[in-house]
Amino acid sequence: MVEINAGRFYLRALRADDRIDDRQAIIEGFADDESRRWLSHLDVSDLDRAGAYIARRAEGWIEETRFSWAVADPLTGNLLGEVLLKEVDLAAGTAEAGCWTHPSARGMGMATEALGAVLRFGFGALGLKEIVYKHSPGNAASARVAAKLGFTKVTETDERTVLVLRND
Repeated sequence: MVEINAGRFYLRALRADDRIDDRQAIIEGFADDESRRWLSHLDVSDLDRAGAYIARRAEGWIEETRFSWAVADPLTGNLLGEVLLKEVDLAAGTAEAGCWTHPSARGMGMATEALGAVLRFGFGALGLKEIVYKHSPGNAASARVAAKLGFTKVTETDERTVLVLRND
């Protein structure tokens, strides 16, 4: 796991140990109406499921298929959201970026700033050539993040907008 100082935020592993326990914040992050609207495919509704979610993120690092970071307040360590590269194919140099924000951290520019740091890591440290970002067309917050980070729209359907960022 690589930790990243992302300016106003600190990117670290999601944790559930005796020093930091992100499970309750993860439950809250997926429980509000906005999150359920866009992330309905994820069920992280109790401590066991949140613990399994954290374990899957750790496995992704080991398998080098998903690199996930907790976005934390640098002073308190409190979880503010998550940014990630998933569907990573190091041989092909491709990945898909993703993020979610805890309700208490929305509107702070956290997702843009933290995901920007992860994109730089992907292109620089991992040598990726192309990173895709997908969101539902009605998800204005995700569209703003993609636009601020320089993604270019590739396709748009009623279900999904697909954007790309290339390291040429």
